[in-house]
Amino acid sequence: MITLLQAQPAGGGLQMILMMVVLFAIMWFFMIRPQQKKQKQVQNFRNAIQPGTDVVTAGGIYGKVKEVNEAENTLIVEIARDIKIKVDRNSVYATAPTEAR
Repeated sequence: MITLLQAQPAGGGLQMILMMVVLFAIMWFFMIRPQQKKQKQVQNFRNAIQPGTDVVTAGGIYGKVKEVNEAENTLIVEIARDIKIKVDRNSVYATAPTEAR
């Protein structure tokens, strides 16, 4: 019985490396890049918070910003009439729709 061995074409390893690079590039464009854009957008929102802005905290508390303390990186948020809480600026995620309050 005669067995013929076929030699693999040269460059098989190069094709595998190229395929891995292409796969990483696709993953970066569809997964990592949109997440980075969203994080930048949230950070820009946090930096632009002014008194009077409606916000939602990470804990799900809706309120209106009354004071911004740049030195401590905190906000005073009014959650009901004459009830104010102090929250870290990084715990604020989104603007609250006005009808939710």
